[in-house]
Amino acid sequence: MSHVGVMGIGTYTPESKMDASEIASLSGIPENVIREKFGVDSKPVPGPQDSTSHMGIEAAKNAIEMAGIDPAEIDILIWNGAQHKDYLNWLAGLYVADQIGAVNAWSFDMEAMCGSMMAGIEVARSLLLSNSDYKTALLVSGYRNGDMIDYSVPETSFMFDIGAGGSAMVLRKDLGRNEILGSAFKGDGSFSQGCIVKAGGSRNWPVKPEDAGKFRFEIDDVEDFKKKLGERTLPNFYKVIRESLAKGGLTDEDLDYLAILHFKRSTHNLILEELKLTDKQTTYLNEFGHIGQNDQVISIEEGLADGKIKDGDNIVMVGAGIGFVWAAAALRWGPVLT
Repeated sequence: MSHVGVMGIGTYTPESKMDASEIASLSGIPENVIREKFGVDSKPVPGPQDSTSHMGIEAAKNAIEMAGIDPAEIDILIWNGAQHKDYLNWLAGLYVADQIGAVNAWSFDMEAMCGSMMAGIEVARSLLLSNSDYKTALLVSGYRNGDMIDYSVPETSFMFDIGAGGSAMVLRKDLGRNEILGSAFKGDGSFSQGCIVKAGGSRNWPVKPEDAGKFRFEIDDVEDFKKKLGERTLPNFYKVIRESLAKGGLTDEDLDYLAILHFKRSTHNLILEELKLTDKQTTYLNEFGHIGQNDQVISIEEGLADGKIKDGDNIVMVGAGIGFVWAAAALRWGPVLT
């Protein structure tokens, strides 16, 4: 029976950094709170050259190098990075394909906000398994939603950890290792207008001169938004984690490494406690902050570098995107079991 495996991963983070003291200065929140509660010591921020596509391109080059393939071998390139791309109404994936030499790939853009890497895995895996002409897919993401964070808006302080960067994954049919076992998702559209950028959309077009400074995330009903998050976030995280494991015939006890998005420390620790995991079975991204749908790939890359991930380990990638969608994907690192 055919399977799809992870052939290569790659990441890119800008050289420019913002540390906890600068976030504290901009927000008025004490530095020790930024470090200890928010869980951010520093985070990468974009430099002049770091457009969304540029960061994805650099990550893609690294993933292709790890995979050891010619870009011409790529059949499908999926841009699953941020909607905040270089230009409005623009396909980033086709530009990336051209820039990296993926001359035989067709491409499309898709997004599930910060659940996009897992959604991309689900879509790419389905395409590879359902079409005999496809063998290799590349997922590419770039993210700099920090451009739309206003540190003077306390209602969106939970997003003050947002950084910038890119990630990519090369997936190959019948690779023989690093098998994707299954994915799981949970959506809740009651959040769909809870936290949005109002300026620039078709509901508020054309952009008025007085709206020039309003390209920022805003929450109208803070109490309702917080209530929904408090009631639904963790149960839905546990749901998609366990469903993705179950699709591979696994349970909590089989989970060896959790590649999870950056959270405040208390929430991160609650999830580890629920799943009976230790700090040695995950990576807390306090030197990265939250880089959207790239967090999970960064976590795997860090886990491999630190020796936390080894052949035979079962990994779950998990995240959530404002809107709201919870997403998880399970994979087994190392040779496919026969």
